Parts: sequence; C-alpha cells; structure tokens
Amino acid sequence: MSNDRLIRTDIPHSARIWNFWMGGKDNYDVDRAVGEASLDIDPDIATMAVQSREFLIRAVRYLAREAGMRQFLDIGTGLPTMQNTHEVAQAEAPAAKIVYVDNDPLVLTHARALLNNTTSQGVTTYIDADFHVPEQIVSDAHNILDFTQPIAVMFMGVLGHARSYEDMLRIVRTVVDSVPSGSYLVLWDGTTESEPYVTLCAEYAKSGGVPYVPRTGDEIRAAFDGLEFVEPGFVSITEWRPEVNDVGDTRPISARGGVARKP
Repeated sequence: MSNDRLIRTDIPHSARIWNFWMGGKDNYDVDRAVGEASLDIDPDIATMAVQSREFLIRAVRYLAREAGMRQFLDIGTGLPTMQNTHEVAQAEAPAAKIVYVDNDPLVLTHARALLNNTTSQGVTTYIDADFHVPEQIVSDAHNILDFTQPIAVMFMGVLGHARSYEDMLRIVRTVVDSVPSGSYLVLWDGTTESEPYVTLCAEYAKSGGVPYVPRTGDEIRAAFDGLEFVEPGFVSITEWRPEVNDVGDTRPISARGGVARKP
C-alpha cells in the first residue's frame, strides 16, 4: 500500500465527520473538532446527515419494493452506519445484489468488516475504485452485476468532491450510459441555497480535508437530464416521500435530490 493510501488520523476526513454528525463512533479527535466547529457555522449540517440516511432508506425501499430493482451500484459509499443499502434492499428483496464503491482505505476497512450479506440468496460486495474513473467502476461491476438487467445507480451526497462541475456530469453520465433501459439514478447533494452551508464547505477546505463544493439546485438537477423523475421529482431530500416514522427534523433543507428512471 502506498503512503497516500494510509489512513491519516491527523487530517479531517469527510466520511468520518459525517459519521460523527450521525452519532457514530468511527471518527478521530481531528474529525470531532472539525465537526463541532462546523456545527457552530451551520447547525443544520447534522440534520442533513440524518436526513440523507432517511432519504437513502426510502429511495432504496421504493426501488426494491415498488420498482422491482434487484441490483444496486452505490458509488461513494462512505462509512457503514445503520440501515445501509444492502440491509434495506435485501429486507425487501432477499436476492438483491449490492455493489459498494469507494477508494478510501478507512471506508474499505470497515466495508470488509461490516458490509456482510444479510441473506443467503443475495450478494453484497465492494469495489476499490475512485469515482473520477467511472470506466473502471463499470468494468469491475460487470464481474458482479448483470448489465443486461436494470441497475439502480446511487450517488448519495458525494459528488461535491468531483474536481469540477463538468467532471461531476461526466462521472454520472458515464455510469448511467452503461446501464440498460429501466435502470434508475438516485442522487442527492448539498446546494448553495444555504449561506451557512456554503461557508462551512469553504472553511472545511481550509482544514486540509478534500474540498467539497456545493452547487446550485439547477446544476445538480442537470445530472438527471434524459431521465424520467419518480414523483415528487427533484426536491429537498426531506420532501421525497416522507414517512411517519422518519426521525429528526424533517423541514426542507439545502440538500436536493431525486430518483429517476432511464427510459
């Protein structure tokens, strides 16, 4: 393993900070310090963290239960927490196949330990790949998923790490172009609607962590071009098919996304 692949505990890491905001324990002092400072700038960031997981649960449940999806490609997985994609999907469809993608050594270490199949019929595995090289992701995923059958492609709050807006669109479109008709795209990201959130992202970039760039709602929505939105369309993630048992603050926030079908 090269030095740049070692787990750094002296530099804050977005996946570990996210874990801290969600109440997890897989984080270090530097992550907690940045996480607390970030809450001072934008208290809503903890709400975004919790509600992003609620959105994932609802979207995956819809896809497995109502849309009949049996294959999921979750790109930019982050640290495993409660109610991960495979747990939600296989609870609805025991034979579901889930492929997680990340290239962070800490995430991959936890993936090996925690992302275990929940059923004997299904498949749960992970690919070590950088989403800036979507062609590798597609190539490796061919070894596990059947690309003649629909696949749910997921980018859950990770595309702010793309090197540019053009790169973000290229990444999404490369993967979506590779899957067949009847596949779905599930995507959300933080937007520029909240000034405190924009300030938080700017301050985080100064900490030494990998920068996260919020974009306008229209820029994020463009990733769905050519696809057919599932109702209610492109909305605040708290407004996408909310359920009575959702936890935490469910008012609209500056995180937008949706679920859309490839015709």
